[in-house]
Amino acid sequence: MEIRKKFAIVALTDVKTYLSEEGGQIAVFDATNTTRERRELILNFAKDNAYKVFFVESVCDDPDVIAENIMDVKVSSPDYPERDRESVMEDFLKRIECYKVTYQPLDPDEHDKNLSFIQVINVGRSFLVNRVQDYIQSKIVYYLMNIHVHSHSIYLCRHGESHHNVEGRIGGDSELSERGKEFAVALKRFVKEHKLLDLKVWTSQLRRTIQTAEELGIPYEQWKILNEIDAGVCEEMTYKMIEEKYPEEYAMRDQDKYHYRYPGGESYQDLVQRLEPVIMELERQGNVLVICHQAVMRCLLAYFLDKGADDLPFLKCPLHTVLKLTPVAYGCKVDVFDLGVEAINTHRDRPLQNKGQTDAILPAFLRRNSFTPLSSQDQIKRPRLYSVGNHSHTRMSQAPTLPKPLVISYYWNITEQCYQVLSRLFFSLF
Repeated sequence: MEIRKKFAIVALTDVKTYLSEEGGQIAVFDATNTTRERRELILNFAKDNAYKVFFVESVCDDPDVIAENIMDVKVSSPDYPERDRESVMEDFLKRIECYKVTYQPLDPDEHDKNLSFIQVINVGRSFLVNRVQDYIQSKIVYYLMNIHVHSHSIYLCRHGESHHNVEGRIGGDSELSERGKEFAVALKRFVKEHKLLDLKVWTSQLRRTIQTAEELGIPYEQWKILNEIDAGVCEEMTYKMIEEKYPEEYAMRDQDKYHYRYPGGESYQDLVQRLEPVIMELERQGNVLVICHQAVMRCLLAYFLDKGADDLPFLKCPLHTVLKLTPVAYGCKVDVFDLGVEAINTHRDRPLQNKGQTDAILPAFLRRNSFTPLSSQDQIKRPRLYSVGNHSHTRMSQAPTLPKPLVISYYWNITEQCYQVLSRLFFSLF
């Protein structure tokens, strides 16, 4: 117990360094904290440093849920390297019995009535919430109260190759090329071969995703928030055209692709915020196929694979490839399926940093508002429904109505997933 307490103090020292010296805003102190004495240590630490504290307690007395959690989570835990499943079950049940001797649950009626906390009882069967103090705490409560434990897979793919892809243009609302149409047929075959009977299909409101989904012959939902990142005044331009017409913008985007916002458009940071309802709803659903766009797919992958802002804009999401994501304890399993239809490569590698050249064009990186006047007087964006090279707009078959407002959720394996749950929530918030 003395060794464990020393470890806890060392970890709290790390918390202080992160919050006070490294610019951190929220720290998740991932520990059992099963006694009032241990929680008092945390509270005194927070008081001395003017931090707020919010406790998350998972209480579970359902033997079936406990057994399932041990098998799903503990077998793959670093606590049990190369152990057989039976011995893991036996050992962890003994650990639970040991905890029962000293465990003091949060008490909202007496000892802990002034603390801020949420008790998650039997993995979301019921909740007890006490003294929520601010927006972040209410967001955590909202998040945890909508978690659903179930095994499922998320299938991600981009739309079939479009005419704009072939021409090297970004954005717009182009239709599928011939090879894009071949991919739509191959995707239908993929769904049948994998026997995805109860599959839900989501698309954006842009025609290249809708045309890809139409070929499946099954109901699908259109989400406006799944639309591709808005390139603003650069919509439907090639990168060469952008470099020639807006050289400063081109240089700024290479300098910080995640935060850079197209004039009159969006940044990847904006896109992450915009996609939050979709990301959270994916965790509530069963098997879902999301037919989306390159930037959108990168954001979804970054969330599930725990990638940071530096890597997110450069994740490879090739056309005509399906990624199967299966959330598991301590991570996410990824299976890649190349459907064998050739397509243009739209990936741009991370630019080599040439500080002297960048500084010659741009003295320092400057955050932009969503609209920044340029030298050009033409600040009016062409509506996506009238993209370059499109035929006259033809009506698609009637798609299901848009989903109702969504709630936040995340895959949950009792307390063992708490750190990942909260850290990903905060990535979405900030």
